[in-house]
Amino acid sequence: MTGASTRLVALLGHPVAHSLSPRMQNAAFAARGLDWAYVALDVEPAQLDLVVRGLGAAGFAGANVTAPHKLAAAELATTDALSINTLVFDGGAILGTSTDAAILDGLVADRPVVIGDGGSARAFSARLPHARVFSRRTDWPPLAADADVVVNATPVREDVLVTLRRGQTLVDLPYPETATARAARAGGATVLGGLEVLVAQGAASFELWTGVPAPVPVMRHAVGLTT
Repeated sequence: MTGASTRLVALLGHPVAHSLSPRMQNAAFAARGLDWAYVALDVEPAQLDLVVRGLGAAGFAGANVTAPHKLAAAELATTDALSINTLVFDGGAILGTSTDAAILDGLVADRPVVIGDGGSARAFSARLPHARVFSRRTDWPPLAADADVVVNATPVREDVLVTLRRGQTLVDLPYPETATARAARAGGATVLGGLEVLVAQGAASFELWTGVPAPVPVMRHAVGLTT
């Protein structure tokens, strides 16, 4: 139950029913003793502009943006990014940023490959401007034999997109785990799965909204990560 003073944050996507973000963020707010609540809103693409402006006017503190809205949301916000996943409502301003690639913090990526061309792929490509980018609309199949880090930013779950080995790292955005991730792990590669990516970007968003350090262990536990 929320009170009159409860600060609200929304998740905007289509669909959103599958998302673990509400569970994760509400656990984080509770752990920090914040009277905040995170709600998922299924927003049709044609309604995104109206909803974003309405949330700001209604006093929401911010929002996360997920597929298929990340590129369109960047056009509604004050940002230099082409793709965003986080909005902060500051007075009448709509500030946009991307925390999608927060999982890369501390990770050495000298020869990265990004697979995909959607909003998340754009965010990782912006963070890794030297990456080779593969998508079905441009260059396919992906070639990753000499890559040190491979980012799978596609929604593909059942097909193995690349075969990786020991010494390589896969950042696999979808959850539950994909066939690509299972094959990479079997080949000895390091796998940072979709839940790890979710926690990293969620923690960064949490801190942008609240100004408070994110309780990362609590967030990990909320999405089923135990180590």
